Amino acid sequence: MNSIFLISIIFVGISFLVSMRLKSKFAKYAAVPLRAGLTGKEVAERMLRENNIYNVQVVSVPGHLSDHYDPVAKTVNLSPEVYSERSIAAAAVAAHECGHAVQHATAYSWLKMRSTLVPVVQFSSNIIQWVLLAGIIMVNSFPGLLLIGIILFALTTIFAFITLPVEFDASRRALAWLNTTRITTGTETDGAKDALKWAAMTYVVAAIASLATLIQYVLIYLSGSRRDD
Repeated sequence: MNSIFLISIIFVGISFLVSMRLKSKFAKYAAVPLRAGLTGKEVAERMLRENNIYNVQVVSVPGHLSDHYDPVAKTVNLSPEVYSERSIAAAAVAAHECGHAVQHATAYSWLKMRSTLVPVVQFSSNIIQWVLLAGIIMVNSFPGLLLIGIILFALTTIFAFITLPVEFDASRRALAWLNTTRITTGTETDGAKDALKWAAMTYVVAAIASLATLIQYVLIYLSGSRRDD
C-alpha cells in the first residue's frame, strides 16, 4: 500500500511538471502571431472543409486548454484563447482537434477501439477505487475481490495506452496539413510541433503512471495469494 502511495506521489509530481511545461509552451506560442492571420476557428473550419467534412461544427467552450473533439455531438470544441486568437498555438491546437475529426471520418482503427472502450471505462472509473480499497483490505481473506479491481483497473490502463496513438496521429495529421497548406512555415511549424509534443507528453505520463500502479496492485494480489497457500 505504501509503494502505491509513493508511486502516486511521484507521478503526481511528474504530471504537475509536465502540465506546467505545457502551459508555458502554450503561453509562449500564443504570444507569436500567425503570419497567415487566421484565427483558431478559421483554421479548424478550413481543415474540416479541405478534408471534406461538412457535418462537424466548430464551437467555443469555456475553460483554459479545454479543447477537444466530441464525436457524438460532432463538434470541434475550442477554448476561447484558441477559438478567437491568431497565434501559432491557436493554429496548432485547432488543427490537432480537427485531426480527431478526420480520424472519425476515416474510421481510424485506434480511435474506433478507444471509442468502444469509453462506456466500459466510464463504468469502471465510478467503482474502481472502492473495489480496489476493499480488495486490499480483504486481500488475505478474499483475494478475488482485489482481482476484480485489478481487471477493472487494467481496462483503464489499456484505454490510456490506446489513447497514445490516437493523440500522436492527430498531431501528425495537424502538422502535415498546416505545413502543406502553408498556414505555418519554418519556425512557425517548429513551434506548433513543440507545443503539440508537450500536449502529448501529458498522455504519456498518464499511461505510464497507470501501468506502474497496475503492477503494484498485481504484486499485492500475488503476495496475498501466496500467504493463502
